[in-house]
Amino acid sequence: MALNLEERFERHRLAYLPSPIHRLERLSKELGTEIWAKRDDVSSGLAFGGNKIRKLEWLVPEALRTGCDTLVSIGNVQSNHTRQVAAVAAVLGLKCRLVQESWTKWDDPIYDKVGNILLSRLMGAETLLEGEGYSTAVKETWERALEQVRREGGKPYAIPAGASDHPLGGLGYANFADEIEQQENQIGAFFDTIVTATCTGSTQAGMVVGFRAQERERRLIGIDTAADAEMTRRAVTKIALATAELIGLKRHIRNEDIVVESRYSGPAYGIPDKPTIEAIRLTARLEGMITDPVYEGKSIAGLIDLVRSGEIPRKSRILYVHLGGVPAINAYYKAFENAVTSSKPIAALA
Repeated sequence: MALNLEERFERHRLAYLPSPIHRLERLSKELGTEIWAKRDDVSSGLAFGGNKIRKLEWLVPEALRTGCDTLVSIGNVQSNHTRQVAAVAAVLGLKCRLVQESWTKWDDPIYDKVGNILLSRLMGAETLLEGEGYSTAVKETWERALEQVRREGGKPYAIPAGASDHPLGGLGYANFADEIEQQENQIGAFFDTIVTATCTGSTQAGMVVGFRAQERERRLIGIDTAADAEMTRRAVTKIALATAELIGLKRHIRNEDIVVESRYSGPAYGIPDKPTIEAIRLTARLEGMITDPVYEGKSIAGLIDLVRSGEIPRKSRILYVHLGGVPAINAYYKAFENAVTSSKPIAALA
């Protein structure tokens, strides 16, 4: 059953949707199964895009309708989300204030100067480097930034981390489910297993709601990237239930609909482990598809291991949802320093 959300909710189109879907031929051969990729990493021309653009399309109408002049959000120093908020503010002609907390203990003096935060600054966002520690709770630093805008005479629009814990935060990926079903009809395939990274919650939560509305059952696996699966599960559950109520879903969200896989999150949020780095390299070398150390590297590592271990049967047709995040990889160059096969000048190889 199609949700047809645009008939009931405003949407400001910012992405190139539907995003492409294609088979990962060499990775499929490597793992002995059928793997496709849904490329939300290339679904927008706004500052390298990513999954938050799909979400922000449903929040923007409220910001414009209520006369807000400043988008205010929060994330890690290398937040993909805050970069995308900065891009949306730029294209709409709004101001942008971003709280960039230290959620990751990555020891490198350029970590807060390159990658996502550099792009946010190029787009005119004001970046406030304060606060630390990943959490889905409302942060005092964010509330303080909102109040600062008000004191300065502005009218802020509050966008939580990941555009997640917001009344409209789940709509983008609930609508995503309709998009998947349409593409399946076009290519004559059905994806029985879908793998996505999950963290602040609304990407997976929206999918849970959207797929629950459909007739055919799927297995949706959220690979936790927060290194706190219980916190992630609570966030996904809260947003899924709120989104289901908002859209009037006729079916109940069941416990088994929310699968948060905890084994691939690495030692901490934003810290890649050896399997993550190996998975990033493997996917890059086989498919030319780049994933990042914070989110997508961990989710593709999870997919690879779950297939190799047999926990995802090889007879499955798997859809890997690539949510973006590639700009952050530059801030993690140290993790790949031994990836170069040769550093000799071309002349020396002759």
